[in-house]
Amino acid sequence: MSLDKDTVARIARLARLKVPDEELAPLAGELSGILAWIEQLNEVDTRDVAPLASVSDVTLPLREDKVTDGGIAGRVLANAPGGAIYIDPSDKNAGGFFTVPKVVE
Repeated sequence: MSLDKDTVARIARLARLKVPDEELAPLAGELSGILAWIEQLNEVDTRDVAPLASVSDVTLPLREDKVTDGGIAGRVLANAPGGAIYIDPSDKNAGGFFTVPKVVE
């Protein structure tokens, strides 16, 4: 596919680019070269090629997916502003949380 100066000027106007008249001819040649390269790539048969998520063949290590709280809720809540509040006061690791000042009024 070959582009002429008028087509490049129209593309530049649609892209809202200001291209001086003396640069239209060289730009038309460059854009035509890019389009020819894309046409060449389109000729390659890629029907049996799986898409890539990454170019490097690296697999991430997997771990067991389980939820843990770290068992240190008491130590975390010790720094809470205004002190920690527990849902079950007899169990210091059960449902503790802390209050924060109201931000939005």
